[in-house]
Amino acid sequence: MTSTSSQPTETEEPGAAGYAFREIEARWRQAWLDSKTFRTLSPGDDGFNPDQPKCYVLDMFPYPSGSGLHIGHPKGYIATDIYSRFKRMQGFNVLHPMGFDSFGLPTEQYAREHNIHPAVVTRENIDNMRSQLQFLGLSYDWDREIATSHPDYYRWTQWIFLQLFHTWFDSEHEWVDKNGRRIQGKGRPIGDLIQAFSEGRPLTQGDSAAASVGEGARWETLIEAQKQTVLNNYRLAYEKEVVVNWCPALGTVLANEEVTSEGKSERGDHPVFKRPLRQWIMRITDYADRLLEDLHAELDNGKRESYRLEWPDAVKLMQQNWIGRSTGAEVLFDVLDPGSEQAGGQLSVFTTRPDTLFGATFMVVAPEHPLVAEGSESFLAPDAWPSEAPDSWKGEDPSLGIREALQAYRVEAERNAQAREKGKEKTGIFTGIFARNPVNDAKVPIFAADYVSMDYGSGAIMGVPAHDERDFDFAKAHGLDVITVVEPVDGEVDGCFSGAGVSVDSPAQGANPFAISGLPTEQAQKTIILALEAQGIGSASVNYRLRDWIFSRQWYWGEPFPLAHHPETYAIPVDPPVALPDLEDFRPDTSDDPSADIRPPLGRSPESWRIVDVDGTGCLRELNVMPQWAGSCWYYLRFMDPRNTERFCEPEKEEFFGPVDLYIGGAEHAVLHLLYARFWHKALYDLGHVSTPEPFRKLFNQGMITADSFADERGVYVDIRKVEFKEGVPFDSDTGKQLERFAGKMGKRYKNGLPPEEVGEEFGVDALRLYEMYMGPLEASAPWAMDGIRGMQRFLQRVWRNFVGSEGEMKLGGELSSDIDSLRHRTVLRVTEDLENLRFNTAIAAMIELNNELVALEALPQDLAKDFLKLLNPFAPHLAEELWLKAGFGNAGVSYEPWPVADAQRAKAETVEIPVQINGKVRAKFEADVDATKEAVEALALEQPNVQAHLGDKTPKKVIVVPNRLVNIVV
Repeated sequence: MTSTSSQPTETEEPGAAGYAFREIEARWRQAWLDSKTFRTLSPGDDGFNPDQPKCYVLDMFPYPSGSGLHIGHPKGYIATDIYSRFKRMQGFNVLHPMGFDSFGLPTEQYAREHNIHPAVVTRENIDNMRSQLQFLGLSYDWDREIATSHPDYYRWTQWIFLQLFHTWFDSEHEWVDKNGRRIQGKGRPIGDLIQAFSEGRPLTQGDSAAASVGEGARWETLIEAQKQTVLNNYRLAYEKEVVVNWCPALGTVLANEEVTSEGKSERGDHPVFKRPLRQWIMRITDYADRLLEDLHAELDNGKRESYRLEWPDAVKLMQQNWIGRSTGAEVLFDVLDPGSEQAGGQLSVFTTRPDTLFGATFMVVAPEHPLVAEGSESFLAPDAWPSEAPDSWKGEDPSLGIREALQAYRVEAERNAQAREKGKEKTGIFTGIFARNPVNDAKVPIFAADYVSMDYGSGAIMGVPAHDERDFDFAKAHGLDVITVVEPVDGEVDGCFSGAGVSVDSPAQGANPFAISGLPTEQAQKTIILALEAQGIGSASVNYRLRDWIFSRQWYWGEPFPLAHHPETYAIPVDPPVALPDLEDFRPDTSDDPSADIRPPLGRSPESWRIVDVDGTGCLRELNVMPQWAGSCWYYLRFMDPRNTERFCEPEKEEFFGPVDLYIGGAEHAVLHLLYARFWHKALYDLGHVSTPEPFRKLFNQGMITADSFADERGVYVDIRKVEFKEGVPFDSDTGKQLERFAGKMGKRYKNGLPPEEVGEEFGVDALRLYEMYMGPLEASAPWAMDGIRGMQRFLQRVWRNFVGSEGEMKLGGELSSDIDSLRHRTVLRVTEDLENLRFNTAIAAMIELNNELVALEALPQDLAKDFLKLLNPFAPHLAEELWLKAGFGNAGVSYEPWPVADAQRAKAETVEIPVQINGKVRAKFEADVDATKEAVEALALEQPNVQAHLGDKTPKKVIVVPNRLVNIVV
């Protein structure tokens, strides 16, 4: 990929006189902005037609970075623009907005590095990116532009947070939504729960523990702080101390997805550690089942029209795996006091295979599990290693005492917390504690190991090495017993067998309540669960891989929480807006010490901001801010009603425009953004704030545009503009030295991402738009090549030449032949179908074929010219508008002209060209009637002079006729 040394002239193609694309494109861009050509009418606007069908087309909006867009970024934006223009011409009321995801750590870090306030950086970056997007001729309704960091926007993000704070999920509530769908579980106002408690709903054991009162206590006897502590256990937005990813160098908590597999921060490559921290959390796990079910359910769009989510199967599977629903049993193992056989507590374990309990020969807890976390109430490690512990159980240094060895292992596990991969060596250390297997009373050792995480179940598992690969590897490494308790129905197993089969080696049925020998796996699981429940030591259970969403960040550039902390240690909501204070020093306190005190930047805000009066009590505002995900969870709703100062979105507008009909963006957002947005949407749906159960009806992930990058002998990347080729070998034009070539991503780091305005100025924006869509299927990644965009530039020059003569006159008139008319209708059919299915590359190919046929015409029949420009308009709108106006087809422009309609009968060709192969090689082509019989086509093929010349005196063994496609002669 290299830039040319000089720009081509605008009339490079012979006969393309007057095609001054730079001037044409600049003029039409300004005209669209000045006249607000693409303004969308909403309910309540003058001229709005409620009977006009809507089409909501949305991009995953960009983060306004300092580097702006490069030519790899607009691929999805161009695709949605083409589709939006197409739908407008089909008569839809199209909502096609754009905004900026402008809060978050990247901007704050850029601001720190350049000593500029984040608000200034954000404003400058948005101005630059808006200019780039407008340069591309994208048909956005710019009156609807939003930025998540603007107070008029984030006041409603705060409002939605309070909706979640004031909501609890009633899993037992069965209800029928307004669309007639029966649903299990609903988000309900927290006031309903308070009323239920006031009317006699008993406190659960967990409620009593949270309030630090004895069992049997009544709600009305609790003081306010105790009540709020109980409610905190129910709210969808709640506060809790949890183990988080802490990056001391950045001074903030990071999501798992912001940490690399090496345990470093994705941004800056700094070490990340695990530490406990009090955080605000979203109870997304309450919606796990509905998030799963609705991926495949029959839904209603709020207008009594049913549909299913049209999402890529791969994305649905990724969300299913991320939620990770698994069924099994919760089993209680007695934990023995060190040095005795007496139970000192119980350890809960979730297992999907309770039928393998008799094969459990050890247990494993996460290194940070309370059982072995020094300082926790349940810390049980003995003073010395038990006599039963061989050296192989004692970690890397058997000379250490058990407490020191455990501490060293925990520290090492924290350092490698993000690298707990299935394929890594199974390390672990004996905790000094034993447990008792509840089904056979066997005494089993408990290990701490880094292949178990607190993010799964209770952070503890039973080790069944004969029937789990990870347990098998661990048992082999530590000399633990491997006991087979399930055998396959047919055949033998060498090693570990994790499939379904028949239970063996449990006590005979009748001798033990847990006896399951001889039972097939499914029946054995049901039987043992019933027995566990009868004995009070287990129950059927469902577990999820999905964890609740940690929602606090310790940086400055984010949404302040609309909360304050009462001196009695409970949170009090504060009415939005809560404006972000203007801090001169917005840097967080950073450190190399993972255990250093945490002081968020808002802790340096003026006391007048930090302390808020609530009913005469001075309360400290929440000093954390929300994560970047917050603003992007609901922006699609604000686009429907972006200037409303009274509510986040007018119901009439939400009901008209929702849900999003087409959502296009990168596959990197397949899980988190989409999952978080769905969660917020469902909570708002339960509360009656939105009319649809899902936010995005159709999802499409565009592929990347890749590009070669070039590096010198030091490994330093060289700007693509400075690369020149000599006989295909890259050299640095400044130093003359040969460069190494790498294929891969396009981006600022690799210095291979040219700005779109640079490429557009050289080749034309319309050519850029066409090329990015012509590179291949939209979902596929493809490499950038300048030769490709030059080809699109030549195509547009040919279009101009077909319409405009060498003296600038329009070449219109003449009769429309039946062949060209048939091709015209076929092209309309092809382009229409391709646009509906986002097959832009094949739609462009169809237009190129039609345009090539027009070259031979001295003048274009008017109806043909109009249809061609209508087809071209979504792809190359500047040229289409210019030729439409120049032809005198109407001053209103082509953007809202009706889409051409094809006649299927006229689209049928009367004749077709058929190639003739002899032993697989094409030797001739001939024209035949499309309705010709096979016999007639065979006869015509054999009559062709070149066929006869190749056959000579040979007699064909076989003649294969594929109607209207091919004749294959075998000799």
